Amino acid sequence: MDITLRVRPEKFHHKEAIEGEIAVSYQGRYDGIVINAQVLDSNQHITYTSYNDKEISSIARLFIPHNEITDNSVKFKAEAKFEADRSHEIKFRASIIEQHKEVDSVIVFVEYVS
Repeated sequence: MDITLRVRPEKFHHKEAIEGEIAVSYQGRYDGIVINAQVLDSNQHITYTSYNDKEISSIARLFIPHNEITDNSVKFKAEAKFEADRSHEIKFRASIIEQHKEVDSVIVFVEYVS
């Protein structure tokens, strides 16, 4: 596996900060990393607020160019801005992208607790 993903906390609440780190060991060329999150059984979104301490507009899908990945890793912050009436499983997926194609990917699950 050429990419790893860690997301903390494993259980979080409304507007609680979600922090993650992606590490890349891929030796080939690549354009960047894309990360997204899916709130299972819901139409809601997780929004990314920063990466590598760089504030960004709240977006639901984050692309980080290769030239902004330092020491083969990137840290990001996200949050769930919605209130749910029940708990949801959240699927985070990070992928290495080269020429619009996925080279490798990893999936991690965390839980949104109502």
